[in-house]
Amino acid sequence: MFLAIAFVLSAAAGVAQADEPRDFIPEAKLFYRIVSCGGSEAPPANLDPKVIEKHCTEMAKRYEYTQSHYIDPARAFFAPLLPQNLPTTVVYPFGGGDLLSALVTFPNARDITTISLEHAGDPTRLGKLDKRTKLAQVLSDFRDAVNGLLELHDSTSENMRKLESGGIPGQLSFHITGMTALGYEPVSLKYFQINDDGTLHYLSQADIDALAPKKAKKIRFTWVDTDFSEAYNNMELTFRKAGDPKAPLIVHRHIAWNLGDKAFKGSPLEKYLLAKGKVAAMTKAASYLLWNWGFVGIRDYLLANMVWMASDSTGVPPRSARKAGFVQKTYGTYKGAFLEEHNADVDAEMIKMWETQPRRRLPFRYGYPDSEKHVHLMITEPKK
Repeated sequence: MFLAIAFVLSAAAGVAQADEPRDFIPEAKLFYRIVSCGGSEAPPANLDPKVIEKHCTEMAKRYEYTQSHYIDPARAFFAPLLPQNLPTTVVYPFGGGDLLSALVTFPNARDITTISLEHAGDPTRLGKLDKRTKLAQVLSDFRDAVNGLLELHDSTSENMRKLESGGIPGQLSFHITGMTALGYEPVSLKYFQINDDGTLHYLSQADIDALAPKKAKKIRFTWVDTDFSEAYNNMELTFRKAGDPKAPLIVHRHIAWNLGDKAFKGSPLEKYLLAKGKVAAMTKAASYLLWNWGFVGIRDYLLANMVWMASDSTGVPPRSARKAGFVQKTYGTYKGAFLEEHNADVDAEMIKMWETQPRRRLPFRYGYPDSEKHVHLMITEPKK
């Protein structure tokens, strides 16, 4: 009988181990070292060190520019504006690839969720690239795509589409790059699905193997399909200050989801977000979708659950903000929408709001410029 019990316990332990989430931290560290040029470990033998050195020399220039033109002035700008006791949980809808801005805006954040149409991406391909030509090409493609993030502080839809396939997927690489730019290092990388009740199911190796034949499809008809498994739709990246094992951990989850009402209202994603309670929020370069009637659900979620929000003009419309008990404070100059496709009535509200408030200086770009290329920003906070 004792042998039988021991066998059952041993089998149960084996099942539990098999069901453990697969941690892709070796792959995350490879992205950290090769793509975002963090750390100083020697690269794997199959990856040409000269190609990597050239890439990292170019990345160092981009990081220096980002530090002086965005990180330093933006952190100095936000520091006196952030309320005391602001939640350390941040929700950033339409935030594809832009972990950098979430960390710049909310330096005390500990739980960050970005949501966009783009999938997180397969972390296993980078280590399989050949020594010279392929690696050099994908790193060159990555630098071209990441320029928007590091120089304009936004990830354009066009660049995100380009990296929905290939050896260096856009969301994973951009988020690790944003983390690296601010002096963090990865601690864990896992992938997950959202259960119907809004809880998270972290994928084991068995789950990943089972999903391998299923390619991730575009979430919206205007987007693009990927060339990797749907196991890699949603990622959880945990990181901390580089070289400090005692530094607090920050958890960032990127979720691939269509935030239109048909896909969002009543969805597992909505339940997941509601379970977070009160949050700090931000959005920018969001194609003016929060102005549209087709995105009422995510707008109502923000107005019901956020305690403070930073955005460009693509944030919450003034009328909706006032109705929910918020006030909005403007910075920079706004003369009209950057994109041609927008709600003209909301645009008129935005123009009037900027005209009727004192002009407050904004020393950096935050999202879209306006129609005349002026930088601008607004804070949405509860009416006192």
